[in-house]
Amino acid sequence: MAKALAQMSELVRAASLRQVRLVCGVVLFAYVVSHLLNHALGNISVDAMEVGVYYHVLFWQFLPVAIIFYAAALIHMGLGVYALYQRRQFRWRTIEPLQLVLGLSIPALVMAHVIGVRLGQTLYGHQKLYPQELYLFFVASNRIWTMTILLIIAWVHGCIGIYFWLRLKPFFTRAAPYLLAAAVLIPTLALLGVYQGGRSVAIEADDGEWRTHNLTSRQVGTTAEANTLDRITGGLTIGYVGLLGLALAARGVRAWRERRGGMIALSYGNGKTVRVPKGLSVLEASLRHNVPHASVCGGRARCSTCRIRVIGDHGVLPEPSQREAFVLTRVGTTDPSIRLACQLRPTSDLSFFQLFTAHTLSANAQASTPARIGQERYLVSLFVDMRGSTQLAEKRLPFDTVFIVNRFLGAVSQAVIENGGQPNQFVGDGMLALFGLSTDPQTACRQALKAAAGIAAHVDELNELLSHDLRQPIRFGIGIHGGEVIIGDIGYRDHIVFTALGDAVNVAARLQDMTKTLACEAVVSEEVRRTAGVADDSLPQQEVAIRGRDEPMAVRVVADVRGLTALVDGSERVAA
Repeated sequence: MAKALAQMSELVRAASLRQVRLVCGVVLFAYVVSHLLNHALGNISVDAMEVGVYYHVLFWQFLPVAIIFYAAALIHMGLGVYALYQRRQFRWRTIEPLQLVLGLSIPALVMAHVIGVRLGQTLYGHQKLYPQELYLFFVASNRIWTMTILLIIAWVHGCIGIYFWLRLKPFFTRAAPYLLAAAVLIPTLALLGVYQGGRSVAIEADDGEWRTHNLTSRQVGTTAEANTLDRITGGLTIGYVGLLGLALAARGVRAWRERRGGMIALSYGNGKTVRVPKGLSVLEASLRHNVPHASVCGGRARCSTCRIRVIGDHGVLPEPSQREAFVLTRVGTTDPSIRLACQLRPTSDLSFFQLFTAHTLSANAQASTPARIGQERYLVSLFVDMRGSTQLAEKRLPFDTVFIVNRFLGAVSQAVIENGGQPNQFVGDGMLALFGLSTDPQTACRQALKAAAGIAAHVDELNELLSHDLRQPIRFGIGIHGGEVIIGDIGYRDHIVFTALGDAVNVAARLQDMTKTLACEAVVSEEVRRTAGVADDSLPQQEVAIRGRDEPMAVRVVADVRGLTALVDGSERVAA
């Protein structure tokens, strides 16, 4: 019980207006997806659209669901207007202000449709379904273009929000192609369905009997009722536009008060000083003055890359918000002088320096993919090194040595790729391979063990091929370990590589070195053996000291890696 309460408390601390807006947005996006799929049934027939809308209405007008939906719509709209007021800078990413503008335009565009259908039903008992709506759009007026624009805007706005939400998730790279396909197909099929349904209704509308049965006053209402609904629509639209104007006016008043409230100086610790009004966050100040400032999440307090260390007295600073405190706690920071630049709004002069210099990621830089901007996940690292390359180079021409080393690295890489891994870094005659970028930990461990056996097989083939030119066969050493690492782009400007950093990678390198003293082909950590499900008595165990670790580490010594495939296959059969 105490653990559950602690977890609930942590979730509450992590919540913010952005999280509330996200939840509301997901509810609304689910409604849009359902509605568009219903439109797509028009590619079959109008009757199919009517059958689909029956179940659509049955779900979304179920009282608890309806309360959640309308509450989400009102809250999302209100938070959108508040975001217009709150946002001081619009240069973080071009796509963010676009999303905001699209979102704010949706209520004005959808007002007439919502009032005509839902309020018409509530006030007058109208029964407008697809035949009536398609007739009004295609035959009675030219409103189909307005609804097409609304559909596209709502879909694009929702897709941008979903992208910002999911792009930092571990599965996004694998799911992205399917999400893109859905993002293109769903609105396309919906628009085609509306068009086909509209054509069918336009043809049938020439029949007087069809008009008699489908355009009664109970279904579409009277002229007086339509005029009343139009006046309500006009009044609410004017009110909404006035609300947006009020938010813009409030922004102007805030800017005026900030200027009157005085300016403060922000010193970046490298000689750069800027003067900004009180109330701006440090990150916003960087944006305003084009000072590079790392911020992967765009100032959402969803990462800690904008962290700064305050120089001097930090006691006069505002207390961290719940969201800021949550993020700092997650990254293990207890030093009160370390703050998030996107959340800290100083009221007096401030000196600081950035903990992450923005070589390639500035405050307005765009992140490419979640894996590229930094992500923590479980990976298995495999280090392999060619033995005797120094002696090989002593008795050969340099180009001959490079040729043989390249053939060795090619054989190793082929074995890694065949078993689901990714060659990552080449250092001299050695290589780091990563497993688990798109698989679960157990699969990654099994793939790494099979890759070790594959390396031996490919090197055997290489030794046979080069037997006429080698004094002795090529030998190798392999170290394998798994654990939580950080993956992302590392480097400077044009010299950036995607790699993994962490203790698990370092340990794998140490285990590879140990193959020399232990006179074996591979040293596998107990973590990898256990996670892969290999039998405990299948490989000899040994306690070894790892440089940089206080406690000895249990490892498995593999004299001949060629038998690892059989061990892994055996464990898989037992598990099955």
